[in-house]
Amino acid sequence: MTPRADSTAELLAWLQALTRPTALVELAAFAACLLLAWTVVRLLRGKEPRPGSVWFGDGIVDGVLFPLLALALATVVRWIFIAHVPHVPQAVFKLVVPVLLSLALIRLTVRVLHKTYPESGLMRVVERSVSWIAWIAVVLWLTGVLPLLLQELDEIKWKFGGTTISVRNMIEGVVASVLVLVLALWLSSAFEARLLKGAGGNLGVRKMAANAVRALLLFVGLMFALSAAGIDLTALGVLGGALGVGIGFGLQKLAANYVSGFVILAERSMRIGDMVKVDNFEGRITDISTRYTVIRALNGREAIVPNEMMITQRVENSSLADTKVAMTTVVQVAYGSDLAALMPRLAAAVAAVPRVLAEPGAAVMLTAFAADGLELTVGFWIADPENGQSNVRSQVNLAILRTLDEARVEIPFPQRVVRQA
Repeated sequence: MTPRADSTAELLAWLQALTRPTALVELAAFAACLLLAWTVVRLLRGKEPRPGSVWFGDGIVDGVLFPLLALALATVVRWIFIAHVPHVPQAVFKLVVPVLLSLALIRLTVRVLHKTYPESGLMRVVERSVSWIAWIAVVLWLTGVLPLLLQELDEIKWKFGGTTISVRNMIEGVVASVLVLVLALWLSSAFEARLLKGAGGNLGVRKMAANAVRALLLFVGLMFALSAAGIDLTALGVLGGALGVGIGFGLQKLAANYVSGFVILAERSMRIGDMVKVDNFEGRITDISTRYTVIRALNGREAIVPNEMMITQRVENSSLADTKVAMTTVVQVAYGSDLAALMPRLAAAVAAVPRVLAEPGAAVMLTAFAADGLELTVGFWIADPENGQSNVRSQVNLAILRTLDEARVEIPFPQRVVRQA
């Protein structure tokens, strides 16, 4: 009998077993497994939902823990059936075990990718692809086509150096790579969340450690996946040499950005939360990755600055040593004004503005004899430039204007007289 005929006979025998009364017993046992799995997950999760959790999901059944626990219980019950009633063919459990396994893999992939890349459209394509591949594999397995297909794919081979690789090895390698990389992303995300939890002044160092751990886990996972696919890792020496040449020539900017990112995080010359100005763009650093730094301006705009620019160009950091920022505003008063009495009043009015610091105190200086009046420069300090500078300058100007009005001091302005001949 041919393998195709064997698969057809096996499929017919399974369909016939589904019509027997023992299938109802299996179905009841499987329902009990689902109920027990739901109860255990519900007790472990507690009353409060955990949105975004990989284990528990947004509810109870959409996480990874529920299908895994149901799969474990169904496998145990199936072993009990085989041990105590070996003459009864397994119908329901032959179906539900691969289905639960596929569901667990799909849930794991979807949850990890959603948690790691929440806004990525490409990850949604990967999620749908993994779901379709998993369910198609279940259908092919149940119909008996999958073993035949894998056997045919194993016959298509070619040599890669001293290693013989088949199409089946490549498919298994891709599946193993996706699974291992998803697990690596999961572990790195969990490690990063725990590492950054409650981070204070050493947030940059923790971020660097999290990025390094993620890169290491992804590299180790990729090596395991290639080894599982049957690829000789020693053959990657040539590829590594070619990659080094490529980095040295074509990818030197990218490599420089990655190295600069680790230098910034290690030296702590710039930290998340610092107010900086680079390339005429001023704002607060919201994120430092291994390749770029995100700077958010006070008007809501964000700039993605390559890390190499943060190293090679001049960067003004308002928060590195001291968060205090000096500001000035200029006003003119008419010639003949009593500056000896006016200047202390202006300094006191500016000092009364809420965000102006008392130490160093506000100061008023006569800086120029202008064409229309006496030019006074008012200097003051603030400690929170991230809250805006134009708004506090406006408050200072309003305080100066009120003081001049109360003192009946005129602010001169140019006047032109047109005479008709």
